[in-house]
Amino acid sequence: MKICIFGAGAIGGYMGAKLAQAGADVSLVARGPHLKAMRENGLRLIEESGETTVQVTASDNAADLGPQDYVIVTLKAHSVPAVVPHMQPLIGENTTIVSGVNGVPWWYFHKTGGPLEGTRLHTVDPGNAQWDGFGPDRVLGCVVYPAAEVIEPGVVKHIEGNRFSLGEPDGSKSERALALSKALSAAGLKAPVRPKIRDEIWVKLWGNLSFNPISALTHSTLDVLCTDPGTREVARNMMLEAQEIAEKLGVKFPIDVDRRIKGGAEVGAHRTSMLQDLDQGRPMEIDALVGSVKELGVVTETPTPTIDTVLALIALRGRTAGLYGS
Repeated sequence: MKICIFGAGAIGGYMGAKLAQAGADVSLVARGPHLKAMRENGLRLIEESGETTVQVTASDNAADLGPQDYVIVTLKAHSVPAVVPHMQPLIGENTTIVSGVNGVPWWYFHKTGGPLEGTRLHTVDPGNAQWDGFGPDRVLGCVVYPAAEVIEPGVVKHIEGNRFSLGEPDGSKSERALALSKALSAAGLKAPVRPKIRDEIWVKLWGNLSFNPISALTHSTLDVLCTDPGTREVARNMMLEAQEIAEKLGVKFPIDVDRRIKGGAEVGAHRTSMLQDLDQGRPMEIDALVGSVKELGVVTETPTPTIDTVLALIALRGRTAGLYGS
């Protein structure tokens, strides 16, 4: 089984290191100083249990690696459409694309059935780059739970979590999903195959949709924004609007809004990814985490006044910083 991780930063590097430790045939696509360091010194993974360095096959050119059985995409959502052409050398007749990207996935309406079957989401797949370039039949969904960071080129620090939930768009327990689950499990990762992967996508998105932009706008950590009465109410209203959309699409939430916010507060003084991106001058995931939910509101004819307001504010903040839009 050949596995390529496209976008081997923090999460991709963590997964790649664990697979390499387990002896999997894994390759990494990365770039810049991080790639140079991995080629020269190997990939170093720092975990609570200790440090390990593994030698990895890494390149910035997919043509060096050839067709794969699985291509696991761990880029930020806004980065993917532009690199679809560069990924083509990795894609053979039976290649599975594993979408480990935050936010509403571009393939969301593939094999859902009903009147919205095949609906394209332009906020996350402008110009249908992924729908046409990969083809939705290749896709296996993945919800990424671990937290990690690249603390210096070639060095990934694992912070918490080791679960990568997998799921077919049609809910089946396919051979390809079970085979990847087995490979990830052999590497010490949790990889359950879920029959309703969209339910998990929404529970994670609930927090990302609200906590990320509020954190970036206020420069506050999770423990603060989830307990301050004003920002907690804004987050709660955004989540309720999102819940109405999701339930119209057949999603069932295993927890309620207040418990989800309580869980966010319990994470503590965590700086969300969007706040980190703003501070470090990196493009912000506004469309995948917020704009996509507004688009789903339009698709399902669901009003989203709070989401619309926060989206307008964070979009302007992103543009002012030169980190969003053209």
